[in-house]
Amino acid sequence: MRFASRAGAIARKEVRQLRRDRLTFGMIVGVPVMQLILFGYAINQDVRHLRAGVADLSGSQRARLLVEDAAATQVLDVVERARDAEELEALLRRGRIAVGILIPYDFERRIEHPGQPPAQLLVDGSDPIVLSAARGLQSLPVERHASVDGRAPPTTFEVRAYYNPERRSAVQIVPALIGVILTMTLVLFTAVAVVRERERGTLELLITTPVTRTELMVGKLLPYMGIGLIQVTLVLLLGSLLFRVPIRGTLPDVYTAALLFVIASLSLGLLISTLVETQFQAFQLAFFTFLPQILLSGFMFPFDGMPRAAQWIGEVLPLTHFIRLMRGILLRGAELGELTPEIWPLLLFFAVTVSLAVSRFQKRLG
Repeated sequence: MRFASRAGAIARKEVRQLRRDRLTFGMIVGVPVMQLILFGYAINQDVRHLRAGVADLSGSQRARLLVEDAAATQVLDVVERARDAEELEALLRRGRIAVGILIPYDFERRIEHPGQPPAQLLVDGSDPIVLSAARGLQSLPVERHASVDGRAPPTTFEVRAYYNPERRSAVQIVPALIGVILTMTLVLFTAVAVVRERERGTLELLITTPVTRTELMVGKLLPYMGIGLIQVTLVLLLGSLLFRVPIRGTLPDVYTAALLFVIASLSLGLLISTLVETQFQAFQLAFFTFLPQILLSGFMFPFDGMPRAAQWIGEVLPLTHFIRLMRGILLRGAELGELTPEIWPLLLFFAVTVSLAVSRFQKRLG
């Protein structure tokens, strides 16, 4: 009885402590709910609505019907029109589309004289899942496009895989893994930074100095910026040596993009550090931000295959845009100027989060 009474008293104390610790109490419910929703929506191997571009050099009615049939499968959404194959390839390089439909000038002749596919699919093969989805269109029914004597080509599309013709998973994973590693380390490091000083009492020393809140925050960021660039270098070296991941773009573009993502991640960590009271809470909240970024950024599953609501959330996350930047520069050889739509969201995220962190930070104890 004495044992049960004492154990019960400790249990009641822990329950009261959990009730007072609102962050932990909220995560008891929040983590399983978030995991269920994110995994349920993000894990989708049945890829649909891939962004596609069309270069119709034939201009015939049967060519238009072929494009309509491809769109009717819901595997592709035609969002761009190109004048020729070169412009279609440029859209692929910039990441504007994942699949290009190229209908050649002699499309009608190929229909009338079967023996080779009458059209081509230009596919961003850096993602094997996207390539597999595109290959499913090779056997698109061609009855509507057959000649009058009933002959038809054996397949509708010839698939040309760009950037990763060997379909090696490492080529797709390693560039994105740079962002995941930076997210998991830098956000956590900086989330703990201010809290650790508060717990250890070292903020007392800063209070007696003329350092401003902005100067303190910038001083916190600078060392971790160097750490982030070192991590980028390590992953690039190991990815190239061990997994033969190509570096088709320029290193200045790679490091410029990495620096933008590093400061965005650090600003998120600083904001977290101003929202919590203990290092344990900082760990909890940092972990809480990891799952959405990993699952909704296109790191594990094709971004275009996610529901629209999940894509809206993903567009807010810095990892989404950094993965597009890395895959664009490293795998497709795109220049940083061609990837401007992925740059300004990182700058906006940094501006908003660092402003909130500076405004919340109080240069005081407690």
